Amino acid sequence: MTTTELRRSTRGGAIALLGAAVNGAFGFVLTTVILRTFTPAGSGALFSVIGLVTIAGAVCCAGADTALIWALPRRPGETGRLLRVALLPTVALSLVVCLVGVACAAPIARALLDEESSAGLIRLAFVGVPVVVISTVLLAAVRATRPVGTYVAVQLVFVPIARPALMIGAVVAGGGVLLGLAGWLLPLAVAALLAPALIKQPTPANPSNKPSPENGMGPGSGSAAGSGSGPGSDSGSENAAGPENGSPLTIGFSTPSEGPGVGSNTAFWSFALPRAVSVAIDASSMWVGVLLTGALATQAEAGVFAAAGRYALAGLLIMQGLRVAVAPQLSRLLGAGRRAEAAQVYRRMTLYIVLLSWPAYLLLAVFAPAFLAVFGARFGGGAAPLAVLALAMLVNVGVGLVQTVLLMSGNSRDHLRATAAGLALNVVAAVLLIPGHGALGAAVAWSLGIVAENVLAALFARRALGESLFSAVLWRALAAVGAATGLVSLLGVLAAGRGPAGLAIALGVLLAGLLGSLVDRRVREALRRGVLTKAAS
Repeated sequence: MTTTELRRSTRGGAIALLGAAVNGAFGFVLTTVILRTFTPAGSGALFSVIGLVTIAGAVCCAGADTALIWALPRRPGETGRLLRVALLPTVALSLVVCLVGVACAAPIARALLDEESSAGLIRLAFVGVPVVVISTVLLAAVRATRPVGTYVAVQLVFVPIARPALMIGAVVAGGGVLLGLAGWLLPLAVAALLAPALIKQPTPANPSNKPSPENGMGPGSGSAAGSGSGPGSDSGSENAAGPENGSPLTIGFSTPSEGPGVGSNTAFWSFALPRAVSVAIDASSMWVGVLLTGALATQAEAGVFAAAGRYALAGLLIMQGLRVAVAPQLSRLLGAGRRAEAAQVYRRMTLYIVLLSWPAYLLLAVFAPAFLAVFGARFGGGAAPLAVLALAMLVNVGVGLVQTVLLMSGNSRDHLRATAAGLALNVVAAVLLIPGHGALGAAVAWSLGIVAENVLAALFARRALGESLFSAVLWRALAAVGAATGLVSLLGVLAAGRGPAGLAIALGVLLAGLLGSLVDRRVREALRRGVLTKAAS
């Protein structure tokens, strides 16, 4: 594997991890603001409508955002045309959904929130669907055509910082849940206005902008990945295009590409439409549980489950940050037939994910009462659901970026099979368990879906990549991280229980152990030589 690709993935991953840290911190602030500002019923209603607009927006995107991330690194010369292909149908669909949702707001409010008086909240949620769609598609183009830092600055820094600030302002102004939802939506509208100015259309190596034999590709094919990104190239940026080699974006109305290549409308939507279903499932993974808990139990139980789910999802920000950085790179490598190099990037990123995420989830499972105490005593019943979800997430992060490998190799149908299986198991288990067990039943159901989806995705990714997914170093890392974190957690529990004091002791011992390991000359030497890079490859 070339050192260029290693440096590229590491540089982009570091930037994305910083953005993920900001996103996670302010996502936690937002959750705390919602839970401490509103009653359990009010926070449950707000989480429910946020779930509604999130799922509706994901459905209306129709997979076009992921398709842009897959297609643009392979065909950077067609940014404007591909963006038009992605944007026009999705915006039209979102407007239709918006009109229907506004017209049917009263019955939806009765079914979802048990109060017809909440129809205004439902109307605002559906008005926000086109905002979600436009911002998502445009920011996907930013992610695919610019260095990762540009996308991170908007989506992972600006949006999560603005949301709690606006929501606090809404509360200070005397607003209720309705104004709180407006504060959640407004940063996306600003991002949608900023994105067109941030997208760059690179000057193509093929001036005629027609498919050439070496870059006309279909889903999952193994031809070259477009100008400046073939074997041995070193563009110096994380993606195929960057600000230094781009020109301002123009969304023209040129004649659509024809034929089977990745630049054709047929290939684009053949990839996007299966992804449209799976992305809706991805977006609804937690929200299905929130909605079903509210419908089959109580809104208060839905609020408890949402609080536990927020913590569980927060731990995924490391993996999501690395996905942001390497997805266009994986698409380019796989499009060029460089599968061994793509596998090495995957294994390296998975090792980083395990080292950074497993300790967090193990601590989350053991000290769930301490983490939930931040939200107040009324959420203490979420300790068991949070522990269950944290254990399931160990599987999720343990398999790494298998879903990204599937999508960037063009296998959106296999990705759909895995996500559909996970959703089906989640819904069936939720219907059976929630009426009798509330938030805990929803957590068990979601956990079953998480494990099933990720095991299937790993099997499909191994077949698509044709390379081993897991190295011996990864298995040793899993064992070492699990043993070390388990030991310090046991010490904390024995010394002070599962509350904040026990968590503080465990964190102190863990930090002392990490700092103490640096005293060992062998550890310092291993870090100096970059042993992780060699092991992951």
